[in-house]
Formats: sequence, C-alpha cells, structure tokens
Amino acid sequence: MVMQSPYEPVKQAFFYIDYDNVNHINIKLEPETSISSAISKIETVFAKVVPSAKFDYKFVDQEYAVKFESEQRLGRLAGVFTFLAILISCLGLFGLASFVAEQRTKEIGVRKVLGASMLNLWRMLSKDFVLLVLISCTIAIPLIYHFMHRWLQNYEYRMVISWWVFGLAIGGALLITLLTVSFQAIKVASVNPVKSLRTE
Repeated sequence: MVMQSPYEPVKQAFFYIDYDNVNHINIKLEPETSISSAISKIETVFAKVVPSAKFDYKFVDQEYAVKFESEQRLGRLAGVFTFLAILISCLGLFGLASFVAEQRTKEIGVRKVLGASMLNLWRMLSKDFVLLVLISCTIAIPLIYHFMHRWLQNYEYRMVISWWVFGLAIGGALLITLLTVSFQAIKVASVNPVKSLRTE
C-alpha cells in the first residue's frame, strides 16, 4: 500500500491501536461480502460505541487513485491531443495523396493502357507514403522510448516498456496511412485511361 506518494518507495510502518486517541479504523472486507450490508452493520456498531461522532468512511482503492489524479489528467489530455494530431495527419495525407495522384494522372493512364491492374496502381501510389511513415517511425520511436523511460524513472514501482507496443504503433500508423491514401489511389486508378490521356 502506498502511504505517501507513488514517487517514493514504501517505507516501514507500525500500526497499533491507541484507545485514548482513535481517529480512524481500517477494516478489511472479504471479497464475497456485500459492501452496502457491511457498511450498514459497521455504522450501527459505530453509533453504539461513539454516538456523538459522525460516521464517515472511505475506500482504500479510492484513496489510492487520488494519488494518481495528475497522471490521469495528463493521460486524458494526451489522448485528446493525440486524436487531434492523427486527424490533422490524415487530412494532410489525404491532401498530399490527391496532389500526387493529380500529378501522375497521365502516367497512371499510360500504365492502365499497358495492362497495369488496379492493385499495381494502388501499390505504386501507396509505396512512397508507406516509406515516409517507416522513416518517420524509425526516427520517432527511439526518441519516444528515451523520454518514456526517463518519465517512468520518477516512479519507484513502474512498468517495463515492451517492444510490442511500438510494433503496434507502427502497424496502426501504416494502417491509417493506407486507409487514407487508398481512397484517393483507388479513385484515380478507376478513371478511364482514355479520358485521363485526353485531358492531359
């Protein structure tokens, strides 16, 4: 049980009952015990023993959670900004994919006339974006790992950063990129090559 702060190690503690100065009492309930029923019984006993005092109770897990309120706020804030960053990135990717597809309209038309399939054209338009994402992840992941490791060092008891988390992040980034780019790539690849060549 963390008595002071999650940033500090658990220190030795000695518990005893001072009958002349009792401020609070810790009671452990069995997992199968009904909480509402237990509280009702405890309140009844408390009223008999100390009728002049007000009965108040708290749960250990709730008190423990209070120690991490700042981290929870930081997590929620980070989640909001992460969502906004992904949304802005998707809009930028979509715009860039539209621009690239427009610039390569003639090339796409020629390739279709020469027998290129929809899949080949999709690969051609997507591979550059996939390469950019992989390069970005290669640069970003070591930096993220470094800062996460330094942040976790503030805690006496901390989790170990698993590499599968970064693999999942790379997979998610690639999936979002492909979904964003694919819409425009398939749209351009579906255009009649005669029409695109005539326009050019």
